Parts: sequence; C-alpha cells; structure tokens
Amino acid sequence: MQAELRVDMLPGPAIEAAAAFHGEWAGKALAMLSGKCAALAIVLPPAAGDHGDWRLAAARDLARRAAPCRVNLVAGDDAASIAAVLDYLACAPGVTGQYLRVAQT
Repeated sequence: MQAELRVDMLPGPAIEAAAAFHGEWAGKALAMLSGKCAALAIVLPPAAGDHGDWRLAAARDLARRAAPCRVNLVAGDDAASIAAVLDYLACAPGVTGQYLRVAQT
C-alpha cells in the first residue's frame, strides 16, 4: 500500500525550502516509513526550476534510507494530474527515488 504525505507550503527560495523540508517534513516521512507502508509518495507544491536539485536529492536519499520501501516526490497543483501520477506510482513497484513534476491540465 502506498501512503501519502502532503506538504502544503514551503518557502519560495530554494535553499530555504530545502531547509524547511529537511527540518520538518523529512522526519515525518521517515516516521511514516517506519510503519508497514510499502511505498510513500510525498506531494509538494509546485516550485521554480532551481528547486529541482534538492528535491531529487531528497527523493533519492529518502528512498535509499527506506529501502526496500519506495519513496517518490510528486510536485504540482493540478489535483487531477497529481491523482493520475499517484495512481501510476501505486502500481509501479520498480519506481523509487524519483522527483516527478506534473503538468497542469
């Protein structure tokens, strides 16, 4: 079963957003992974392109730490697109450590 962690808001500047994510949300993600979930999808708000590096690194680091559980980050603000990506990830046992930005419809 895939659990979801929804991050409602992060600061605008990339370095501040990374610090906020690691300071508050990464610990919550690890706590969720210590349970019986096989996968965790972390849903983030959309952000500028300069956030991509820290987000991908967070996805990879959390996935390595949580293995064999799967961890992926999904970003966007279009509910239908996010739901479609989450449905895909729930049925994709080989996908982990990814940062997926959804398109707006």
